[in-house]
Amino acid sequence: MTSLIRNLRLRRAAHLAVVNLRILLGFAFLPAGIKKVLGQPFTDPANHGSFHDFLHAFRDTGGFYRFVGMVQLVAAVLLMTQWRATLGAVVALPIITAIVALCWSTGAVPTAVVATLMWLGTVALVLWDEPAWRAVLGVGERESSGRTTPSSSAPPLSDLRLWGRCGAAIFVTYVALTAMAGEVYRPRRVELDKPAFYLLVALPLLPLSTWLLERRRRKQLAG
Repeated sequence: MTSLIRNLRLRRAAHLAVVNLRILLGFAFLPAGIKKVLGQPFTDPANHGSFHDFLHAFRDTGGFYRFVGMVQLVAAVLLMTQWRATLGAVVALPIITAIVALCWSTGAVPTAVVATLMWLGTVALVLWDEPAWRAVLGVGERESSGRTTPSSSAPPLSDLRLWGRCGAAIFVTYVALTAMAGEVYRPRRVELDKPAFYLLVALPLLPLSTWLLERRRRKQLAG
């Protein structure tokens, strides 16, 4: 496993996958986190069953419900901005693990499948920072996260500052469109009559623009 991770960390494609996975997982925590912080129900009050009844009771805890939402938002910020992303993955892992256990144990299969994929992605991020864990456990020297390069003169395989700005822009934009919509915006269908829908659909352009800008900078440095 250690050898595989070290080899992957020498590949730019792997670094691009990691920074985008951080943004994707962090973004997945945003709606749920904001809903909890605002004290809004996570599921329709009219829905019942073991899964929905648990969520109703969870919301009724009040302060604990908001606390979990705050932790989700902290994990989202750490992951999306690439700032202390290792810590962000550690914070996110127990949360998504609990969600996976809840979904499968209550038979919420569609949600469980999505949550399981998120769990696998979070585990992958934790494994990506394996050099840091080796240092913590005292079994190896710490290696800088996300900055392994084939040679000292080559440009970094991923510009974490640039990708951090991208994640921050996505975070701020989603919060803005939520304020614009007057609710945590999670459309379940095409809503061409709402400006927030167009803003949400345009969000993937930010990572694409970041990739193009980073690629251009790398060519300039290499030239």
